Amino acid sequence: MYRYDEYDQRLIEERVTEFRQQTRRYLDGELSDDQFRSLRLMNGLYIELHAPMLRVAIPYGELSSRQLRKLAQVARGYDRGYGHFTTRQNIQFNWPDLEQAPEILQQLAEVQMHAIQSSGNCIRNTTTDHLAGIAPDEIEDPRPYCEIIRQWSTLHPEFSFLPRKFKIAVTGSARDRAASQVHDIGLHLVRNEAGEVGFQVYVGGGQGRTPVIGVVIREFLPKADLLTYFEAILRVYNLLGRRDNIYKARLKILVRSLGIKRFRKMVNEEWQRIRETSLQLHAHEIENMVAHFRDPPLVRGLDGATRDLELIRNPHFRRWLMQNTVPHRQPGYRAVYLSLKAPERAPGDITAAQLDAAADLAERYSFGEARTTHTQNLLLPHVLEADLFELWRATQRHGFDTANIGTVTDIICCPGLDYCSLANASAIPIALEINQRFTRLERLYETGDVQIKISGCMNACGHHHVAHIGVLGVDKKGEEWYQLTLGGSATENARLGQRIGPALARKDVTDAIERIIETYVALRRDGESFIDALDRLGLEPFKQGAYSLLRKSS
Repeated sequence: MYRYDEYDQRLIEERVTEFRQQTRRYLDGELSDDQFRSLRLMNGLYIELHAPMLRVAIPYGELSSRQLRKLAQVARGYDRGYGHFTTRQNIQFNWPDLEQAPEILQQLAEVQMHAIQSSGNCIRNTTTDHLAGIAPDEIEDPRPYCEIIRQWSTLHPEFSFLPRKFKIAVTGSARDRAASQVHDIGLHLVRNEAGEVGFQVYVGGGQGRTPVIGVVIREFLPKADLLTYFEAILRVYNLLGRRDNIYKARLKILVRSLGIKRFRKMVNEEWQRIRETSLQLHAHEIENMVAHFRDPPLVRGLDGATRDLELIRNPHFRRWLMQNTVPHRQPGYRAVYLSLKAPERAPGDITAAQLDAAADLAERYSFGEARTTHTQNLLLPHVLEADLFELWRATQRHGFDTANIGTVTDIICCPGLDYCSLANASAIPIALEINQRFTRLERLYETGDVQIKISGCMNACGHHHVAHIGVLGVDKKGEEWYQLTLGGSATENARLGQRIGPALARKDVTDAIERIIETYVALRRDGESFIDALDRLGLEPFKQGAYSLLRKSS
């Protein structure tokens, strides 16, 4: 993991002092609501439906056990005993008092954490594959480049007040687990014909009211040019991005209005002007950053097989092993998901006690490291296969053992109308209903990998546009209704889902989703994925299933 140096630490401590003064001035009436708004947003503080919400940055999802314990302390002392992990690998606290926000940030600074640029019209937290550095299919670890981007972008004077928020994701594998193509910039580590490793660069992706899959602006970018090319993209966007209309201010709108050829030309012209500057990354600078992400002291020479085969005869452990663990590039290890999708809990929520427990598990089984995932779970990246049974037993004691990773109930879900002032409809209750409908595990595993994502409004914080089954909450004359989309994907073959028909009343949504899944199970061929079945069969059979109960009752 990257450890702060004296400059990093001084920066966040001075930022806390600055925000403490700003908050005091606001509470004393010296700053208006409008004046304070941009200041609090740049420090991760929103004013939501019921209370302030503080979004804490977790750069590229990495957490130490010490940081987990500090988050537990914040949840226990300043919130209502829990936090919520987001799709951007951050954590949100939904109930802090405004007066206490500077104190929370001071507490976080003690463990090298902050909320800088976790909101506002700036470059947000850079995200990556939660299997970075351990995935067997990885070309190269993307985390060093995420940290380089973090250092370049933090409080960048030219890009602190962009036309709109700006999101970056980096992936090092051919398989995209970071949803990179629905970001303003998506980076894929690739090899060129000469065998050199560099970046394929996507621009103009995003969701919200105008969902767009990003397009390739450069097939191969040398590592040395990473920051100069980013600078060029941001300068063109900062100059030409719409500031008169919040709904047309994102980079995706600029790219679409100019066209990718013209936008590429403008970026390249700016890039040639600044390419030979101090922003060029030298090999030794990259190597110095890579050194921060060396493997922990893993045991070498293991055979890659679970040592005690007797344990696999336990059917519940065997299922957990299949669903909640994935291969590690080092033989004899696996990465283990701690599921935050138990039937009775909101997806992504974690209690203070669970945060403390996750810290204990990370220290005992994973060299003190844990990661947040795009899918709102936790991951222990380096677990000995010989320890898996013991770890599984421990997850049962702390509510992390639901064996549902990559299934129908591994739902991505935004806070919706339960917390968010922008939401049109609830999201969490729908997720809970679906989860409870599929509690019978045999049915869950029979269904396979069907991804459900739920958003409470068009801002699409639940990524419903790129779900196999997307659920969007809409308001109809004060009542909660839901639109369904099918066939989206956030993988390397990213695509937007298709709307299947009229919105459904809240009482009908879970039934409709169940009928869609039943249609898939009944009509799929052996081994056929949901996406492939949809492409072969078309929307109509699924639409018929979704609305069949409505026709019978009318």
